[in-house]
Amino acid sequence: MDELKEENKKLKEMVDFKSDLISMMAHQLRTSLSASKWVLKMFMDGDLGNINEEQKVFVKKTYENNEKMICLVSEMIDINKENNTEIIYNKSPHDITEIVDEVIGEFMGEAKQRKVTIHFTKPSETIIECDPEKIHTAMQGLLENSIKYNKENGDVFVEIEKDEHEVTISVKDTGIGIHEEDKVHIFDKFFRSIRAKKKESVGSGLGLYAVKTIVEKHSGKIWFESKEDFGSTFFISLPIYRS
Repeated sequence: MDELKEENKKLKEMVDFKSDLISMMAHQLRTSLSASKWVLKMFMDGDLGNINEEQKVFVKKTYENNEKMICLVSEMIDINKENNTEIIYNKSPHDITEIVDEVIGEFMGEAKQRKVTIHFTKPSETIIECDPEKIHTAMQGLLENSIKYNKENGDVFVEIEKDEHEVTISVKDTGIGIHEEDKVHIFDKFFRSIRAKKKESVGSGLGLYAVKTIVEKHSGKIWFESKEDFGSTFFISLPIYRS
């Protein structure tokens, strides 16, 4: 009987691990596909210069296939709603400023389409020990939300500040903000507020949960300040790398 319980426990741990791994990878994939979507839309609308009719046909087909992939990935996330165990983190020294700058570049197309302006205040080289792909994913989650839940002609302010012990990254938006009753649940897995669902019907509720998980695996902290209808500011603090 004890052996059967132990085998069941191991099986559940394996299933949980696979489930969470798929969910986080799918969420990251959907974020990248969404960023590509807005760049393709800019080509279709002529925002990046004129293209001929043949080029328009190919861009339109690519846009439509991209949309199908976003829907497919969303379905993958929806059917993967189980808890899980650890994901491997491969850490080494990296410049957090470069990572954040790269993520912002990925979202410039979407920001322009949604009429949101991104402002980036950055220091000189700031080295932290991290898994760059995971930190990239965390920053994607924060930037995506700051644009998606913003208002037309809104702003996003990204700042990196550091002292001798840690680096603090803040992402401030001028969007819908967070209802007081929702604040306690904001990092819960699969949680989406009613206001968020009204603003954007598609969403998994995994974004901020994944961000928090990644930050904590880097011995960091995450918190936020928000007032309904007056925007939100999310903060991440991570230890400075010491050689």
